Amino acid sequence: MTGDDGTVWEYETVRPPRGPTMEEASDPKETLNELGQEGWELVATIDYSGGGTKFLVFKRPAQGDSDE
Repeated sequence: MTGDDGTVWEYETVRPPRGPTMEEASDPKETLNELGQEGWELVATIDYSGGGTKFLVFKRPAQGDSDE
């Protein structure tokens, strides 16, 4: 996807960590910091229709050709 300034973006989605009951979220700070160090920026969440977060959506400028 291309931004208004001509930047080409790549995207990543991550499922938030869940506790044993699947209703308790674990603190995702470690995962968020790792992705931040790789240049990813959290831009949105995708929620379940009944509440709760299904995916965290990240973007960063595209690194060139990638098979990911």
